[in-house]
Amino acid sequence: MGRAEAHRLNLEFRKKDYPTNILTFPYSPPPDLQADLVFCMPVIRAEAKSQGKPLDHHLAHLIVHGVLHAAGLDHDHESEAQAMEATETAILRRFRISDPYSENNHRI
Repeated sequence: MGRAEAHRLNLEFRKKDYPTNILTFPYSPPPDLQADLVFCMPVIRAEAKSQGKPLDHHLAHLIVHGVLHAAGLDHDHESEAQAMEATETAILRRFRISDPYSENNHRI
């Protein structure tokens, strides 16, 4: 999706007035996990560039992030954010992708 649609969907569903990188729409929880992950590649490309990250690493991070949201994890509170970030980092490490939060201390 493009920036305009990402902005519209983010405003409509999350009440956030900016184009976002990914939106997760969960339909059924685990063990029969079903969800749509909607990506805004223009935002993702710009973030990867500004953060000095390979695009494929940033996209992998966002896929993990979106799937964890679909599974019920969130980051609305600091303790939740720390737990979710630790889970993301552990999963990405298995793919030899460095901790996305240590490089620029950037939160999604």
